[in-house]
Amino acid sequence: MKSKSSAKKRFTITGSGKIKRKHAFKSHILTKKTKKQKRNLTHAGLVHKSDEANIKLQLCMK
Repeated sequence: MKSKSSAKKRFTITGSGKIKRKHAFKSHILTKKTKKQKRNLTHAGLVHKSDEANIKLQLCMK
């Protein structure tokens, strides 16, 4: 079974098995967003536990 190319580009697996993701709303129309908002969107986040199973399925890692 092939893995989803879009999921491969968006998510990475950490050493402990958690899934890292980037924050949304950081690509364009940045002039109306505050410095604090943009700075906080810079850091990577983790995928919520309820979504982990679905993403692991897309990445073909049962």
